[in-house]
Amino acid sequence: MRWLSLILLPVVAAANLAWPALAAQGDDPDWPCIQRKVPKLSLGQVWNGAELQAATADWSKDATISALVVELSARRVPLPEAQQKISRYAEGLPKGEREQRMTMLVRGLFDHMNRERSEVISGIARYARGQRDMAARLRQEASAVDALRAKPDADLNELALRNDRLVFQTRIFQERAQSLSFVCEVPTLIEQRLYALAKTIAQMLEAR
Repeated sequence: MRWLSLILLPVVAAANLAWPALAAQGDDPDWPCIQRKVPKLSLGQVWNGAELQAATADWSKDATISALVVELSARRVPLPEAQQKISRYAEGLPKGEREQRMTMLVRGLFDHMNRERSEVISGIARYARGQRDMAARLRQEASAVDALRAKPDADLNELALRNDRLVFQTRIFQERAQSLSFVCEVPTLIEQRLYALAKTIAQMLEAR
């Protein structure tokens, strides 16, 4: 029994150490990230150019701008490359249309990326709820294994089987907790990219 006790104690300790990482920030119990939760951005946070006209809201009706919005928003496209695409698009526009179409592009990028960012934030909350549920199950199983271990007539085979399962489930939990720290960065990355793209468009308009 002593060898099994030495194995089980680190497993339970590791599980307990992982749970505090899920402590929510602020008032939202489903928000596990260090970064402050801002569900939606405002246009003023990323655009300091001229006020966008109401007509820019129709950006999705323009096939060229819609396609460009999707392309520029994709984080797999390096930011410098995306900025070059904006520059080439602006240079190819007639001067009389440049401001209208570039501001439509700003509105399209904001609407698209703000929506994407909100969806990521909702996904993080669901992920955190799953982690909390898993943590509760791990605590319950760790207590059950500890109680079984304390019995003088405990079945060693059952104890070993449940210990192995607890080790495996704890490892999964810890890997998911580590992944969460990377996922928490995604809303900030989207926001930073949106700001950089909007700034590039503003500079294009200022240089006209």
